[in-house]
Amino acid sequence: MDLADPSAKLEPFLLMAKSLKGAAAAKLIQDATSAPGVFVFSELLELPNIQELGKSEQHRRSLSLLQLFAYKTYQDYLANKDVLPPLNKAQIIKLKHLSIVSLATDRRILPYSDLQMALDISNVRELEDLIIDAIYLDLLMGKLDQKEEQLEVSYTMGRDLEPGKLEQILAALKDWVSTTTAVLFTLDIKINSVIADAAAAKLSQQEHERILQTNLKEVYEKQKEKSFGGTMASRRFQLGDRENVHMMDVDEPDGKGKNRKASQEGTKPSRKRNKF
Repeated sequence: MDLADPSAKLEPFLLMAKSLKGAAAAKLIQDATSAPGVFVFSELLELPNIQELGKSEQHRRSLSLLQLFAYKTYQDYLANKDVLPPLNKAQIIKLKHLSIVSLATDRRILPYSDLQMALDISNVRELEDLIIDAIYLDLLMGKLDQKEEQLEVSYTMGRDLEPGKLEQILAALKDWVSTTTAVLFTLDIKINSVIADAAAAKLSQQEHERILQTNLKEVYEKQKEKSFGGTMASRRFQLGDRENVHMMDVDEPDGKGKNRKASQEGTKPSRKRNKF
């Protein structure tokens, strides 16, 4: 499939359809819906001579068939089987592939049980083969989770839009924009609140550090003053001891003090006098 231009393989049918009417146009629809690689049909559906088939009782069913492949599913075919042309094997497989795409557009996780019901498939192996073929055709991207029995979808091609569906999509997009705007506004408020709280916490931490440093400085100054005062007291005490010792040297009566001089004088040898 040409992902750059999904309608590329429809181009030959568009060229032929411009000059066809009635039964020939109905036959062209049958061929286009059976052709390999053709999965979009809106341009063919919009041609005036194709739309004219809806006015014909004989060919109205062919127009309904084209609408079925453009934007409906296999369940729609089963529900309206009586008013639609019978499908060949290639058409059934293609419609089931397109049905998987439609289901994957609404949900990214598709349980096997839901797919089997939607596609009227009872065999899990048959379902997995169908999904693998759709992946190889680039209709979708994803992986099969056989343990959980589900398809995990990461990408799908776009299908044609049913009349009136565009308005629903636009309304959904507007709701999404409104919701996203509200979420972003709330996030901005929360982000600003977090920034303000962080700034306040930083200021509080800085103030705490300032007070701590001030207290530490005061404690240091007090210890310094106390240590200096103790040193001066010690010096005064030592000086006092020296004064006491000096006083003891002067006042002691044991001859070591002021009587020491008298003692010394008493021991001084006397001079002999000459006798005449």
